[in-house]
Amino acid sequence: MKLDLRAIKPAVFRALEEDIGFADITTSSIVPGEQTGKGVLFFKEPGILAGLQVAELVFVTLDPSLKTIPRAKDGEAVAAGQAVLEVEGSLQSILTAERVALNFLQRMSGIATRTARFVELVRYYNAKISDTRKTTPGMRPLEKYAITVGGGRNHRFGLFDAVVIKDNHIRIAGGIKEAIMKARHQIPHTTKVEVEVNSMERIEEALEVKADIILLDNMSPEAIREAVDLIAGRAITEVSGDVTEETIVDYAKTGVDYITVGALTSAARWLDISLELQTGDQQ
Repeated sequence: MKLDLRAIKPAVFRALEEDIGFADITTSSIVPGEQTGKGVLFFKEPGILAGLQVAELVFVTLDPSLKTIPRAKDGEAVAAGQAVLEVEGSLQSILTAERVALNFLQRMSGIATRTARFVELVRYYNAKISDTRKTTPGMRPLEKYAITVGGGRNHRFGLFDAVVIKDNHIRIAGGIKEAIMKARHQIPHTTKVEVEVNSMERIEEALEVKADIILLDNMSPEAIREAVDLIAGRAITEVSGDVTEETIVDYAKTGVDYITVGALTSAARWLDISLELQTGDQQ
């Protein structure tokens, strides 16, 4: 997934507006407007870098005269103590934008780092790690981008780009066959249809009406292995449910195509990243 900076500018504007309000009353009271220097963003723990361009955008959106100098690239494994970005110019502007830039960088790098751990755990198996729609409101493009930086795959972006039929849809439609047939009549022939199942009987129903993707939800690894054998390549297989770092290898061993992990975003810890300021006499 490529990061579209034009699309995320509104999120950057909102974040700056939320944080600054009418003024940074602390910095403007203490730091002379004409004083210049350099800020260095560095990792305080190892991790995967994601969101560097977003951090740069925060600084130059607040003050276009600031100069940003990247010292790493998204996707790189960064060591503790390693600098990833330098910002030169007005110290007032650097300090005012600091928190917002770090918020984006810490959140996105945390997601990429967590995703990379899951990807590494299944590296010897066929299964690919995929995300979900469990994202921070307003942050979906950035968080889904961070997933790909960490080596994961994006599931549907929203409700508009794929049909995913779940229990409530099935109940209202009167069954799996009826739900899939109704969806097929409404959507373009190029749109994939995925259906959530939790039993062999429902898998048979989904196969009968040629579901493109069968989502095996909250099933044990033993049941999933049986389901994969039953499906036998007639549909893409996907697993969801209580997938953790401790259980993911058991699911990967079943031979499924994809494992969706909501915890890539919902449980990702923010990475510890800081900004160190250097004034003119320290450079």
